[in-house]
Amino acid sequence: MFATKRGIIKKTSLEAYSRPRANGVNAIIIREGDELIAVELTDGNSEIIMANRNGRAIRFHESKVREMGRVSTGVRGMTLDGDDDALVGMICMEPDTDNTVMVLSENGYGKRSPLDIDATLPDGTVEHQNVYRITNRGGKGVRTMNITQKTGALVAIESVNDDNDLVIINRSGITLRVRVADIRVMGRAAQGVRVINLEKRGDVIASVCCVDTDPEEEHETDTVEMQAEIIEEAVDEMIDEISDDIVNDDEEEIIEGNDETDDTDD
Repeated sequence: MFATKRGIIKKTSLEAYSRPRANGVNAIIIREGDELIAVELTDGNSEIIMANRNGRAIRFHESKVREMGRVSTGVRGMTLDGDDDALVGMICMEPDTDNTVMVLSENGYGKRSPLDIDATLPDGTVEHQNVYRITNRGGKGVRTMNITQKTGALVAIESVNDDNDLVIINRSGITLRVRVADIRVMGRAAQGVRVINLEKRGDVIASVCCVDTDPEEEHETDTVEMQAEIIEEAVDEMIDEISDDIVNDDEEEIIEGNDETDDTDD
């Protein structure tokens, strides 16, 4: 499944790429002013979610996209708001998945939202409800994040769970790694919380990818935090000792000064 910056989507069988050439093969025809931004592997029963810079996302079943050959353009997956709008990403999720939809804005704000929920009705029955309603392809979608001047435009959408980390690369080249479990799940139309602070740097997020959490790295992080606490306690003790020494020296100087005064009087 291919997605372009102008909201075009295309589905091609993996078998079409079974005979690659040394210099590659044509995978999709890109129109002028457009570019490829996402490629996902699906199983024929996936839900497609596409998101744009203005904080909206559209969800539809992959069966809504007919299979095409390699040398083709594709069809419209999402209608954008204008020439200054653009698709920022595409994810494929199973209908019964436990993963959540993670979105990030360029100023470091982010949030997770469930794809579906089981809501308890007043009569006590449980009803399965779509948080991201299922529509046909080509629509404008629903709000996935409340975009404001503070958050900046949407820059990434990922399918994540608590066993994942986000690797965030800023435009300045700085790379950060954030645990997904530390970002709470909230409503689809919420603004989100600050994931990283970019105000002091005057920086913005350029790229985001999702990776599995490494247990060894978690252990190393805990060890570093423990070492930092030990060092901090040691520094505090040294400061207290130095402060006590300064106070004692001052007291001794005062006492010596009084003794000299007494000798002069005699």
